[in-house]
Amino acid sequence: MITSIIIDDEPKARALLQALLHDYCPTVQVCELCADLPTGIKAIKKYKPQLIFLDIEMPGHSGLELLDFFAPEEVNFSIIFTTAYNEYALQAFKFSAIDYLLKPIQHIQLIDAVERYTKNVIHNKIQQLLNLKENLNSEVSYDNRKIAVPSGQTIHFFTPSDIVMIKGEAAYSEIFFITGKPLLASKNLKHFEDMLKPYTQFFRSHKSYIVNRQAVLQYVKSDGGYLSMQGGLTAGLSVYKIDDFLKNM
Repeated sequence: MITSIIIDDEPKARALLQALLHDYCPTVQVCELCADLPTGIKAIKKYKPQLIFLDIEMPGHSGLELLDFFAPEEVNFSIIFTTAYNEYALQAFKFSAIDYLLKPIQHIQLIDAVERYTKNVIHNKIQQLLNLKENLNSEVSYDNRKIAVPSGQTIHFFTPSDIVMIKGEAAYSEIFFITGKPLLASKNLKHFEDMLKPYTQFFRSHKSYIVNRQAVLQYVKSDGGYLSMQGGLTAGLSVYKIDDFLKNM
């Protein structure tokens, strides 16, 4: 059994999530329903749950403040945020590799989230949560924020401006950097295209390539057309993308 608690200030939301877990995720045992963060903190210390379903916007304290009440060695739980945040804020969750359920919660998404937890997809909990708080609350520009890149059993954090290009290969993507070795990530190219949307220097030049326009050295028209990149790399440029590319450059 996976022990859990639910922290949400809305009684109906708590009851609905508990019912969905009972019906569709029988391996998850709900130890307590909590109406605010202070009550939730007491429940965490009492039951020591493995999984916490945590609302963000609550009176008095935001769910993002949870870690402020625990020492790093006390964080022996994972969190699935339940949120009604808009699309802009949800980008922060994706950048931070944090799992979340968008309200109103659907049972299919709940089942998927619990399955991801049981497969230990969410790693480095402390760093991920701190990164999420920075992405949601920080006033720094996107250029200074880091993105989370899963590779095997590890999550790497990179500044997007360090990326020269990304080459997609089926369910995986190879990320090439200005310095250092390439990284094979366990996500497809569409995942990175969505993640990098706020970073305007990135351009989907080909079905298999995303390039950092700041790292482009040449557009070579011969051999069907391709891009010469920093570090001696080359990237494909689709014929129907040429006009958009030149306009963006």
